[in-house]
Amino acid sequence: MAVMPSAALAVLVVALTSLGPLSTDFYLPALPAIARALHTDSAGVQLTLSVYLLGFGAGQLLVGPLSDRCGRRPVMLWGMLVFLLSTLVCVFAESLAVLVGARLVQALGACAGPVLGRAVVRDLYGPAESARVLSHVSTATALAPLLAPLFGGWLTAAWGWRATFVALAIYAMVLMLAVAALLKETNRHPDAHAMRPARMLANYRTLLADPAYRGALLIGCGAFAALFAFISGSPFVFIEHFGMSPQQMGLAFGLNVTGFMIGSTLSARHSRRLGPARLIRYGVWIGAACGVLLAALAFASPQHPAAVMLPMWGVTAAIGLILPNATALGLAGYPKMAGAAASLMGFVQMGLGAGAGMLVGHGVQRGTAALGLTVAAGMLFALAAWSRSPAR
Repeated sequence: MAVMPSAALAVLVVALTSLGPLSTDFYLPALPAIARALHTDSAGVQLTLSVYLLGFGAGQLLVGPLSDRCGRRPVMLWGMLVFLLSTLVCVFAESLAVLVGARLVQALGACAGPVLGRAVVRDLYGPAESARVLSHVSTATALAPLLAPLFGGWLTAAWGWRATFVALAIYAMVLMLAVAALLKETNRHPDAHAMRPARMLANYRTLLADPAYRGALLIGCGAFAALFAFISGSPFVFIEHFGMSPQQMGLAFGLNVTGFMIGSTLSARHSRRLGPARLIRYGVWIGAACGVLLAALAFASPQHPAAVMLPMWGVTAAIGLILPNATALGLAGYPKMAGAAASLMGFVQMGLGAGAGMLVGHGVQRGTAALGLTVAAGMLFALAAWSRSPAR
């Protein structure tokens, strides 16, 4: 079965995987403006992030098995169409309820990109090479949260918050056309029974009963919760607490994302020599130490954003080491149900991330302590999960 050239495949997988972070990070600088325009507070507008994350995670429970049954390509195309239509609803939303509902549907379409992009990598490269490839993909994908807040802040300042969703709609249209024109089917082992409820439940039970998969899942959960706590809380910390403009907030957020890029770059460079298990070990210890430092500084009521940015940079670098390697470890033993394995991992991680975001959304109006505590708790959870993992 023919597949597209590796360079073009890499670009397309990065574009697909970037859809998740773009859908959140692009409009982060606009969150305070959305809250004012739709007459709500930080906890209310936070629902547009948390509901998106819940929908993104829940959608993967169906998208993964559906791609195991029908193939990666058609599921991606339908996902992109759903994302495009719901994004257009976001553009014209006049109330918080409409925006939250549209974000939920948007997430159901968006989840096809990242989860099936990872499944395509697993289809083509197998367990031995997938950690290295996923680390390279993570490094390139990190450009999305690095650049998206910068452009989002500029668009918000120039044309208002709706312009960020217009840009997302254009991206979705281009991506849908690219998938239709370039992506060949990579699922060489379609499972005719993958969508049967009994089979789906049996697959998920098999995965959760595997200590190696369960350990990788929980490690990723802690790291993702810490990351999403920062994603959801940083606009209000930087703009409302430290008085930054949307453009400055985008720059501050982007600087923190360079930590993730460096972590994932080091992971890709050293994955063959050190292996995923050792890189995860380095990541959880570094992340836990920096998370605890962030929490300690947050309780001191910092007056300068560096007190948040510097320890958070260490946390994001640690997450760059953890996430691609935890994903590779989790998918390694399941070539015939890579979609289900990736979707279950995404669902659990997104659910925990949404909970972390809600906690931060309710506490961030009173200062930086809620952000610091939630990030520290996520990284300590990842460290605890690693200490019980058979891969340690």
